[in-house]
Amino acid sequence: MSDTNNEPRRAVGVREVAARAGVSRQTVSRVLNDHPDVAPETQERVRGAMAELGYRMNNAARALGTRRSRTLGVLASDALQYGPSRSIAAIEASARGAGYWVSAAFADAGDSAAVVAAVDHLVAQGVEGIVVVAPHARTLAVLDDLRIDVPVITLHSAGHGARGLSVDQTAGARLAVAALADAGHTRIAHLAGPADWLEAESRSDGFMAELAARNLEIGPVIEGDWSAGSGYAAIAAVRESGVTAVFAANDQMALGLLSGLHEAGLAVPDDISVVGFDDIPDAAYYWPQLTTVRQDFEELARRAVAVVIGTVEPDSLVPILPELITRASVAAPPR
Repeated sequence: MSDTNNEPRRAVGVREVAARAGVSRQTVSRVLNDHPDVAPETQERVRGAMAELGYRMNNAARALGTRRSRTLGVLASDALQYGPSRSIAAIEASARGAGYWVSAAFADAGDSAAVVAAVDHLVAQGVEGIVVVAPHARTLAVLDDLRIDVPVITLHSAGHGARGLSVDQTAGARLAVAALADAGHTRIAHLAGPADWLEAESRSDGFMAELAARNLEIGPVIEGDWSAGSGYAAIAAVRESGVTAVFAANDQMALGLLSGLHEAGLAVPDDISVVGFDDIPDAAYYWPQLTTVRQDFEELARRAVAVVIGTVEPDSLVPILPELITRASVAAPPR
């Protein structure tokens, strides 16, 4: 005798929900698709029947019937870096809050074919829009050559391109440099991000713009790669430059810099001041606690989702202003 308890249960369908709620299948379909012409008490009865029966909506079938998948695509590269990873998580949360799911595809920004394949994959899944986490100019160039029949918005492109939403990276860098200059520093170095990152370029521009606005000499620019290791490796160049302060283009590089300065016998901020960028969760626990620039990734993601689902026009949005978070890593220069 076979054990019927081991047999798979047939999925509950619209027919069963309609019978339980005492309505037509068309009414159940209207409730599933948020049709406005269903009385609130009927909606409540249908949703109650769904809950009782354990009904699970089939998005693929729904998309065939309504041409709406309630799914947004996310195309990302360099997802292990703090900014992109935070943005992807924030996009997923914001999309879910708006009643959408997220389908993600990852591609090497340096591989044009991979970027095209990732876009094709998302479009083939019937996504209603695509958010591209695009920190590299080469990704934007590939997108510009594609015809994509759903709304597309880019993040982490530092305002480059017609489809970009951004936190104002240049303004954030100017806040960082201003904090150091206001403390009395006139010899300031910049530990920059990789040259092929658009946000790194904008932060370097902000560094130079703030120094120029204050008639201060442009200090040395030392290129890193976003990692704490590259911040640590910059110690020799920082010491040789004779600067009294460093603006690091992200908090991870600032962490490596703090470690290297400590090993070199230099106290922060008594001997040298340091400001970072991003305000990662650990920044408040560095020693000393790191003064840094905070980006609002949640607001950036909320705007991106609003644009791709059509509730906000992109032309109405201006770059988000970052915020300086003052902690213990900045003081007056040594006398």
